[in-house]
Amino acid sequence: MRITILGGGLAAVSLAYFLQEREDIEEISIIEKEGRLGGLCRSFVINGVTYDIGPHIIFSKNKEILQLMLNILGDNKHQLRRSNQIIHKRRFVQYPFENDLAKLPRDDIDYCVNGFLHNPYEEYIATNMLQFFLKTFGEGITNLYLRPYNEKIWKFDPSFMDTQMVERIPKPPREDILKSAKGETIDGYLHQLYFWYPRTYGIESLIHAFTDRFSRKVKVYTNQEVQSVSVSNASFCVTTAQQNFTADKIISTIPVNLLCTKFISTTQAVRTGAMQLRYNSIIIAILNVNFDRAGNNFSFMVADKNVIFHRFAKIDFLGSEYHLNGTITYMVEVTYRQGDLIDQASDGVVLEQIVTGLVNLGFIDSAADINFSTMQRFPYAYVVYDLMHRYHMEKIRHYFAKEQITLHGRFGDFEYLNMDSVIERSRLLAQKF
Repeated sequence: MRITILGGGLAAVSLAYFLQEREDIEEISIIEKEGRLGGLCRSFVINGVTYDIGPHIIFSKNKEILQLMLNILGDNKHQLRRSNQIIHKRRFVQYPFENDLAKLPRDDIDYCVNGFLHNPYEEYIATNMLQFFLKTFGEGITNLYLRPYNEKIWKFDPSFMDTQMVERIPKPPREDILKSAKGETIDGYLHQLYFWYPRTYGIESLIHAFTDRFSRKVKVYTNQEVQSVSVSNASFCVTTAQQNFTADKIISTIPVNLLCTKFISTTQAVRTGAMQLRYNSIIIAILNVNFDRAGNNFSFMVADKNVIFHRFAKIDFLGSEYHLNGTITYMVEVTYRQGDLIDQASDGVVLEQIVTGLVNLGFIDSAADINFSTMQRFPYAYVVYDLMHRYHMEKIRHYFAKEQITLHGRFGDFEYLNMDSVIERSRLLAQKF
């Protein structure tokens, strides 16, 4: 059996790694439009500083998958203790917000505690993200942090998003909220409290660790964008500008909305549904400065709507190999939608707004503090679970299953998946494929 995988991100690479062990598979072809594999797990270098597309970390509730990732990395890894902060009115509040309420101004503490203890929304059934926040946390925590932060990151009103992203978040016990308000900070999301990260070369090291273990069965074709996919006599043909590929099975990890335009047989109804799928793009900006006001912290979440970015990270936190002597480097994230004002703004305008935000938050004094900077835009970053996501994806999955095309990965299956979930799904898919 010959298999062709469309796209070359973590979903494709990890799947090929598992599939190569099957004796009934003679060849696996990975077709990637970029010059190298990795997708959102690529790393880049500027002036000796390595950075990723957002602050990737290696963790998992699935101990077997976590151990697999660590084994794959070999000696190129070390463990770090998470230290993430929410910036609220220039105060550092330990993430998650509800576990460190004592850091807030007195009026805000009272607003959060009262809203949680006397919550008129508690007995309602939540049918969207905003309702879930109000039901679970009350008005104070929702309005001071959860609502504005999620509006910023998703660029979508949470009342028009379903609960898929949040339904696993537990309601905090009453006693934990009271302890938090009195100054007893509680560590949340314990499975992420300690995480692993490559000592060198960024998160792309994980991609290389997989590809270094590819057998001769796996063929990689980069700089080849899929132009069309067709099927004839139970055999698939994938066409790029350079060549044609013939396969018995197709696994697509490219964005499913793009697949719908490339698969020749796609019905108009499926194409129309795919055009309605929502997603966000992201700007990654790197700024190197001469002084450190971030302390021993990794990332900072910012709900303030007057600041263009929702999060920024101190890359130096990741280890000595990510640090330039005498300086620190920030990685700033700005999400946007195709066609919105941020999308239409020039890089110069966006960088100016990023600098203004860092100044207003007190992390730099002016643009003169910046030694060097760079900026990149990535069109596919976050799946947006709007209220129609399930409806459209059920139809699309059913259609491609009927056509014997397997959807896989964050944008291939249009699911918000962390790295460990992608690898876990790759292993399961390789076993049952």
